[in-house]
Amino acid sequence: MFSSLRIRNYRLFFLGQVVSNTGTWMQRIAQDWLVLSLTGSSAAVGVTTALQFLPMLLFGLYGGVLVDRLPKRPTLLVTQTAMALTGLALAFLTLSGHVQVWHVYLAAFAVGMATVVDNPARQSFVSEMVGPGQLQNAVSLNSANFQSARLVGPAVAGLLITGVGTGWAFLLNGLSFVAPLAGLLLMRSRELHAVERAPRAKGQLREGLHYVAGRPELIWPIVLVGFIGTFGFNFPVWLSAYADDVFHSGAGAYSLFNTLMALGSLTGALLAARRGTARLRVLIAAALAFGALEVVAATVPALWLFSLLMIPIGVFGLTVNVTANTAVQMATDPAMRGRVMALFMMVFVGGSPLGAPLIGWVTDVYGPRVGFALGGLVSMAAATAIGLVLARVGGLRISLGWHHGRPRIRFVPRTPSEERLAAAV
Repeated sequence: MFSSLRIRNYRLFFLGQVVSNTGTWMQRIAQDWLVLSLTGSSAAVGVTTALQFLPMLLFGLYGGVLVDRLPKRPTLLVTQTAMALTGLALAFLTLSGHVQVWHVYLAAFAVGMATVVDNPARQSFVSEMVGPGQLQNAVSLNSANFQSARLVGPAVAGLLITGVGTGWAFLLNGLSFVAPLAGLLLMRSRELHAVERAPRAKGQLREGLHYVAGRPELIWPIVLVGFIGTFGFNFPVWLSAYADDVFHSGAGAYSLFNTLMALGSLTGALLAARRGTARLRVLIAAALAFGALEVVAATVPALWLFSLLMIPIGVFGLTVNVTANTAVQMATDPAMRGRVMALFMMVFVGGSPLGAPLIGWVTDVYGPRVGFALGGLVSMAAATAIGLVLARVGGLRISLGWHHGRPRIRFVPRTPSEERLAAAV
């Protein structure tokens, strides 16, 4: 489960991200709660989320082109520094009592601009640190790292918000970037797996799109996570509204929801680290379960039951993320990985500028339960449709049978030419 941590460079990266991710989650909780406190509007929280992910939607593919051209470690030093400065600036404004909602909007957009390059660079850099043999394990541990921080960050943010105010959460986030910056500086360049960088040339963006479009094992997982990221992952909008408007429990309940979801996500990440392969059938099944659980959670009347449902929602949501991420990375040529992962992140998180304001409006007008159920229904529909498309486009058929006394559903090729997609599924 933890085999990739034997690699020194990856271990430094992992430890730095533990600290930084904790600060990032603190800022996310504080940011959403500050906007809700300043405006009283779930739609405003949706706008904040949209602004943070709008740069990925607009410029994500260009970020991937840059990442394929640039050395990954120096690039990450620049992007991580930029995000640290943004957190410190927001801390100063909040602690001095001068913060306004447009300041939060601007900070969210600035973080989004840095993320345009930072996300594909971090995704691609993993393979350079660990090599192809440990890629599945390292991607899963990255997610476990992120979700472990999600357990601590919201809890600490909740204590800070109720105790001393949101500004301290922003300050600690800005300072937390010292850890990943130190880890990057301490790495040994000779131990990295060299990847030939793409030369500067015309048409590289179009080349990346054509590369993905010609491979169903890449395009359809990306389409699926696009739908789920746009409509199914609007938790800042829903959970803040549930804490404030449905259960009337304040920032403590919002922090609890995020912490329990992180616990489920951590479990899902560790389970993914144990798996040797990333199958598309696991992706489809996890997406269906994720959407169904959101619909169920939207209908429950009790705070304790809603809170408990955050755990399996976290498990299946993380399984969707890790399985799609690993399947796409392992099916991509290293020279194209920056562009492909930029496209992956663009549709996964870049859909929020479209989905978050819409879901926020539905939540404000029709209530949090309707908004939450809508996200789950869209996720279920997308998983069902893309599962059928994968079978049809790939020339596959569903095979039903029994294996060791249990029912088993498989996609099998109709013709020998479809063996590659069948193996991926």
